[in-house]
Amino acid sequence: MNDAQRQLAGYSERIEALAVELGLDFYQVDCDLVPANFMVEIAVYGLPVRMRHWSFGVRYIHQLVRQHMGHSRIFEVMFPGDPCHAFMQDHNSLAENTLVTAHVLGHADFAKSNQLFTRFMAMAGGHILEQSAARAHRLELALQAHGQERVEAVLDAALALETHIDVDQPLHRPRYPEFVAPRAEPGPDLFRDRFTRLPGESIAAVQGPPQRAHLPPQPETDLLWFIANYAPALEDWERDIFLAVREEAYYFHPIYACQIMNEGWASYWHARLLREAAFLPHELYLAAIKSHSDVVRPFASGQQLALSLNPYHLGFSLWEHIIDQHGMEKARQICREEDDFGFIRNYLDQEIADKLDLFVYEGRRDGETRISSRDIHAIREAILAPKFNYGSPAITIAQVGPDGSLDLRHDYLHDGRGLELGQAERVMEYVGRIWRRPVSLHTVDFRGVVRVLTGKKPPS
Repeated sequence: MNDAQRQLAGYSERIEALAVELGLDFYQVDCDLVPANFMVEIAVYGLPVRMRHWSFGVRYIHQLVRQHMGHSRIFEVMFPGDPCHAFMQDHNSLAENTLVTAHVLGHADFAKSNQLFTRFMAMAGGHILEQSAARAHRLELALQAHGQERVEAVLDAALALETHIDVDQPLHRPRYPEFVAPRAEPGPDLFRDRFTRLPGESIAAVQGPPQRAHLPPQPETDLLWFIANYAPALEDWERDIFLAVREEAYYFHPIYACQIMNEGWASYWHARLLREAAFLPHELYLAAIKSHSDVVRPFASGQQLALSLNPYHLGFSLWEHIIDQHGMEKARQICREEDDFGFIRNYLDQEIADKLDLFVYEGRRDGETRISSRDIHAIREAILAPKFNYGSPAITIAQVGPDGSLDLRHDYLHDGRGLELGQAERVMEYVGRIWRRPVSLHTVDFRGVVRVLTGKKPPS
């Protein structure tokens, strides 16, 4: 341990004590200093150890390009759990890593108090790193037993559908009843009762064979769960991969659904902890606050207009306003009860939107970009639209045909958009390989023309 690491350890211990004194409540946070390349791998894979797949390599290259262009710098990666795990770059300055230490305590407090986080942690478990490593180990065993081509085909399909879960259903849910429940006996009937009492008269109870339930009994949005449970020829190791991807999607859902709240809460607390940490040297404090300003500013500077939203900036600004206007007790209630949908719709008002210079824009065919609205309702919906349904199109499984064919439907009226057909056809090909029966998807293209995409089963 060098001098800077020893200083960081000392500051971290005192910042944690200050956080407790100010009322933060969090699980233990384990922090690790890691090289920059390992930090990029964690950010790209989503976890330090995860099932390996070619798509993560593509993301890795994309992330490196963004970093070389100066568009993306990763200060830390935080994994909520019990304990929480945080990773920070060993090449960050002492001031930057001091800020990160305070920031992850804010994340840890949010994860322990927010109801969505606690509900999904109860289902998916609070030891994500160990669980992910165990799943990766099982995948390596499958690779040895079945070969890369077969395993990759399963992962292609599972990862293409990883956001298609039903977050209103529990992680561990039973299969549908196989047969329709028998109809209830009719209630008392005075005429029937008197008729059966006549000499030589009776009404025999007639009960036909049990009737198989329609599959699915109602449109099913959890594509991973349905395929894992009902694909006609899925082997156990293939089913395990589908359920492993689904379990990880459940872990990541609250992080996605509360991004603005969570990043804003962590940014508010790192700023406050640094401000009240009288033990920090003045020069280190100024350097840390400079990093804070870089984190929570809009992407554009000066008189430029930002065409993308910085969740740190929006979340931090909203929490500051809420705490200033309503107090910490109200802020903690919001932290417990809301996700980004409630947070934005209930607490982003026209005054704040004007102050932050928020607007909705549209791109024209001639390449011109213009502001289309500054109305608060339009702004809220523009912020939240990408978050609906985990950011994925609304696809449901409508039925399994008598021949085992799989019929999927795209609710394009609810989505308000068509699909990118090239990508959709590729996903249907992946699904067809796994379902091993004909599959079809009813959708529309970007012009609104109805299309039926098919995925052919692989040759026997």
